[in-house]
Amino acid sequence: MIITAIDPGNIQSAYVTWDGSKIISKDILPNADLIYCIPSHSTKLCIEMIASYGMPVGATVFETCVWIGRFIELWQVRSLRPINELIYRKDVKMHHCNSTRAKDSNIHQALVDRFGDKGTKKAPGLTYGLSKDMWAAFAIATYAYDKYLVNKV
Repeated sequence: MIITAIDPGNIQSAYVTWDGSKIISKDILPNADLIYCIPSHSTKLCIEMIASYGMPVGATVFETCVWIGRFIELWQVRSLRPINELIYRKDVKMHHCNSTRAKDSNIHQALVDRFGDKGTKKAPGLTYGLSKDMWAAFAIATYAYDKYLVNKV
């Protein structure tokens, strides 16, 4: 199973393509570029979805929602498959940290604990090259992979 996970943003988004044992591809790209670079060989596409927690939000959140919709639409047209899953951040936090109060740094550490340090250029680890929002995309990908592996969906 190959999963492409997207951590969307209003201007640029991070993605990671994961097969359960290695990262096949990863990057942070402007949305207008990523929309044409989403790997269509993936068996599942998982995107972090915006959730409302009762607080007011700004224009950037709504712009991110528009991009989520564009990613979904293009995936459906190119792959002829429906979107597999919209993933909420709270589920990723619970999966990796067993707490909805976890911060990005906690999730990052949980991934390092599970997969090892990213290593160096001479001795790269599994997560070598991940930076910034790619860590969030990797957390989404591993969550989805674990979920589908256990549930055999």
